[in-house]
This record gives sequence, C-alpha cells and structure tokens, in this order.
Amino acid sequence: MKTVFHPSATRGKANHGWLNSRHSFSFANHHDSSKMNFGLLRVLNDDVVSGGQGFGQHPHKNMEIISIPLSGDLKHEDSMGNKTVIREGEIQAMSAGTGIFHSEYNANMEQAVEFLQIWIIPRSQNVSPRYDQTELLDLHLGNTLHQVLSPNASDQGVWIHQDAWFHLGTFDQGIKTVYPIKKEGNGVYAFILEGSFEVNGQLLDKRDALGVWETLDLTIHALDPSSRLLLIDVPMAF
Repeated sequence: MKTVFHPSATRGKANHGWLNSRHSFSFANHHDSSKMNFGLLRVLNDDVVSGGQGFGQHPHKNMEIISIPLSGDLKHEDSMGNKTVIREGEIQAMSAGTGIFHSEYNANMEQAVEFLQIWIIPRSQNVSPRYDQTELLDLHLGNTLHQVLSPNASDQGVWIHQDAWFHLGTFDQGIKTVYPIKKEGNGVYAFILEGSFEVNGQLLDKRDALGVWETLDLTIHALDPSSRLLLIDVPMAF
C-alpha cells in the first residue's frame, strides 16, 4: 500500500475578494510540482463565492468537470443551452470534450455559496460535450457511503467518461466502515469535509486529505459526531 498525506494547511490559496479558493493541486497561479494530481484527479478546488458574484463565461476542453455544492445555490449556464441552479444535496457533471463555454454564479445576493470544483482527466479525447445534474436523495441517511458518481449512466448519481467513482458519507462518532476500491489500478483520494476520521491508520481533520493506492480497500473510522467525507476513486494511470 502507498499513501500520500495532504494536510489542509498545505493547500494553495487564492483570495480575490469575491472568491476565496483553496487548491488541493496546482491550479492557476498556484504551482507545487509535488502536488500536480492524484492519478487522473487533476483539480480539487474548495471555493467560496460571495453573493451575486461568480465565474463569467469561459472555455474548457477535454476534461470531466464536477461541481458539488456544500452550502448555498450555484447558477449555471453553458453553450449547450443549459440554464439551471445547483443546490446543496445535488451534483453536476460536465464532459467538456470537443469544447464548451460555461459560467457559474452565486444565485443569491446575500449568502455565499460554497462548492467543490473537481476535474478528472477523461479516458477519451474529443467526446461530444454533455451535461448531467441530479439530486442526491439519500444523502440524509447517515453511517453509509452514498455513490454520487460513476462511469455508468444507469448507476446512482451522475456519470463521466472515466472509470471513477465518488462517494459521500456522514458518520456518527465511533462508526467504522470499509470501502472496497472499485477497480484494479485505481486509488482513492479521501477528502474530509467535516469532523475528523482515521483512514488506514492516518488521522485526518477537516479539509485534510489522504491518497491511498496499491491496496484493495480503505478502513474508515469516524472520530467526531457528524463527520463527513468525500471519497474519489480514480485510475492512477491511463
């Protein structure tokens, strides 16, 4: 088994007034040659956007882009004609493929929106752009890992063009569980959203992360009440 520990404090920082962002990997003006990616997970940004502010229309190509609101409402528009609002308890996925333009704004004037922006490198280049969004109806059920993303359109959650699986879970203090890695050659990036966990023997506090690979599973032990985490199960190589 191999591991890499990323304490929250080592993440990159970008504060533009209207946007306060923390970068788990090199992004924009933040560059760390030791933190370029975890396998095919390229970007994990923890963004807080002020009321009425946001990212104007901009392009993407050949990337799977996932947004997970943690609080507030995120207004989305894109060159495919989609106009929607993504709320806490929902997840959005876009396949940029041959190219798209999109914008993301805080839908509220008085309340900040906090969301995770995640980029996964796709298995195929120049696919047709697509948009996917769904409500995660079972997230309120505690002490279990809920699949919110997979490679399969018929599975629970959204799907992308990669052999990747995302799981979210909120656990009571003292609860233990085992997560089996979905595919040989994949690793898991465990990102702590609230509380604290012990993952494969490593203590993790809020916004800490642990990457684990060359193993069959992860052992997860919640140490605080209402501890919440995101598991990103991705190929470690093409």
